Amino acid sequence: MQIQTLLFRTGAAALVAAALAACTTTPLPPARPGQTVTPPPPKPAALFIRPASGTTIARFDGVRNKGLDIAGNLGDPIVASADGRVVYVGSELRSYGNMVIVKHNETFLTAYAHAQTILVKENAVVRQGEKIAEMGRSDTDRVKLHFEIRKNGTAVDPEPYLNGRLQQ
Repeated sequence: MQIQTLLFRTGAAALVAAALAACTTTPLPPARPGQTVTPPPPKPAALFIRPASGTTIARFDGVRNKGLDIAGNLGDPIVASADGRVVYVGSELRSYGNMVIVKHNETFLTAYAHAQTILVKENAVVRQGEKIAEMGRSDTDRVKLHFEIRKNGTAVDPEPYLNGRLQQ
């Protein structure tokens, strides 16, 4: 039994050593005189994160839909898309149901509509990724999150902000 264990360990060590040897990298050739090598700039991080993990069932069109509708199940988490302060919690805005609005700075607000349960209060400071509500179907025919980004009060297409293409 000990011989089998020894043979197994020796074989495993040889396999690991061979794998490590195969993973060595070749050094880059030296830069030519007068040439500087600069790595590509890193991809900018998205300003906002997706507030729910479900699939997009309706996209921004600027007329009928001023945001994204994201499918989900009753009680799925809704998270703050970016750091900010909660400026509205309620259901007074017709056709939005139970809603949370977060002010991120002097330019951007985000709105999270059709919540079943709201977990934050007005004036609360929230951090990006923090759970602020649970998905519901208030004033709608199915469980979903209606998510909007407003720039200077005007609804904008959220997708470029969620994937890092737009930063301002």
